[in-house]
Amino acid sequence: MVNEFVEEYVYKGIKANAVYEGKYLLGTAYARPLIAKKLVEVAHKEGAKYIAHGCTGKGNDQVRIETAIASLDPFIKIIAPWRIWDISSREDAIDYAEAKGIDLNGITKKRIYSRDQNILHISHEGGMLENPANEPDFDELLMMTNTVEKAPDKAEYVDIEFKEGIPVKLNGEKLNGEDMLKALNKVGGTHGIGVIDLLENRLVGMKSRGIYETPGGTLLIEAHKYLESFVLEKEAAHFKETISSKYAELVYNAMWFSGLKDAFDAFIDITQKNVTGTVKLKLYKGTIKFAGMTSKYALYNESISSFSTGDLYDQKDATGFIHLYSLPYKIQALNEMNNSKNGSTEVVYTFKE
Repeated sequence: MVNEFVEEYVYKGIKANAVYEGKYLLGTAYARPLIAKKLVEVAHKEGAKYIAHGCTGKGNDQVRIETAIASLDPFIKIIAPWRIWDISSREDAIDYAEAKGIDLNGITKKRIYSRDQNILHISHEGGMLENPANEPDFDELLMMTNTVEKAPDKAEYVDIEFKEGIPVKLNGEKLNGEDMLKALNKVGGTHGIGVIDLLENRLVGMKSRGIYETPGGTLLIEAHKYLESFVLEKEAAHFKETISSKYAELVYNAMWFSGLKDAFDAFIDITQKNVTGTVKLKLYKGTIKFAGMTSKYALYNESISSFSTGDLYDQKDATGFIHLYSLPYKIQALNEMNNSKNGSTEVVYTFKE
């Protein structure tokens, strides 16, 4: 199931460069449709008519799981205890657990963080983070990632190879999705990569604050973006940026099984046919620096881009291009001059080449 999660869910987002509100790499949002899929499979196997989940009544996950279940089997009914019982807060839940003698593994009302963890990320919410005036205690919070202060003083380089947008090799070693992300989590976490403090707009209408650790995913998406800049033509690259933002919203907003997301996936797959090559990244104390890349599909041509004269690009050709490119702005300027001088829209000035 872990490898399926990476290769069938996370990697789709990597190909899309999906980042919600400029920061969040959707670690929780990818997991919920897969969880729902497995729940429905078990329900069908057991002949069950109901599925219960433990999502709170204020979070996104209740919407994600129930929408996914409805998409896969609209006849299954949902039981959501958080929306039924009298327990209305984490503090109430702790009181209940203590009264019943349930071991909470060190969770107390003073250490009441809500955490969600999978191979892609760990999220931390609740407790002192609910007050946006509080600075996070990263030494206490972080579980996957070193703080910048504890990261090594020496930089490290990684080579990530992609084939049609999919990561396939790390430092020359072929890896499946699960092993790739585990290895990148280790190296990225060591160097303090991928920690964000996000005040996000939830699907259910409120704002919430969370600390997210996504070391391996951050390395993958940054490397993928660099490679796309190397191999995609201008218009495809610019249009895909708009798709990337909308794709992230669809995933965040519980629309994994929607027709629109399927259409986006089809478009994205076409853009990825030449996203093949190797990207070198330099990791140092929470930062990622581009350190080189190669691809047989590169659209960058040094002989053309260089300021030196080349055969394929004659600098004299720029004169005609600039004339045509600037023509609308010349016409606009002439109209403004005419209107200012004559108080009318009649064209007085003309120009000849």
